[in-house]
Amino acid sequence: SCIFRAKEIKTKLGTLLQKPENAIDLIIPYPEKPEKKTEKLQKPSAEEALQWRESLDKVLYNSYGLATFRSFLRSEFSEENIEFWVACEDFKKTKSPAKKAIKAKKIYEEFIQTEAPKEVNIDHFTKEVTLRNLVQLSPATFELAQKRIHALMEKDSFGRFLRSEQYQELIK
Repeated sequence: SCIFRAKEIKTKLGTLLQKPENAIDLIIPYPEKPEKKTEKLQKPSAEEALQWRESLDKVLYNSYGLATFRSFLRSEFSEENIEFWVACEDFKKTKSPAKKAIKAKKIYEEFIQTEAPKEVNIDHFTKEVTLRNLVQLSPATFELAQKRIHALMEKDSFGRFLRSEQYQELIK
């Protein structure tokens, strides 16, 4: 459909147009592509992979599961959802206020603001709450938006992932 194609083009253009805004982005690299570690990841047994059916969280909190799910979402052109979720998890673990501020700005500009390069599909209310939360940073700054995206992935992508060839190969 046209909407699907437009989103695909927007994502590709957004990726091409991205560049660090200042030197601090080069000093503190943002870990948004952990799939490069795939070679080092331990492939799960069929029994372990079968347990992933229980919940999306079982997939997301398993490094191989996360990499496999990310690959699946990339094939569906909806990788921004998992990238946002991973960025939020990373943000929550960040202790340094300076790093936290840099990451918060990057997450907002990359995923939340209108016309962001990898804009995630959240409602206006959630965007407003998230924007207000940016004033006083805490591990919960992106919590509502992250929950919305998690629910979206669980409702839409997770079922398709479980039926995908990638997952079916793991449970053989």
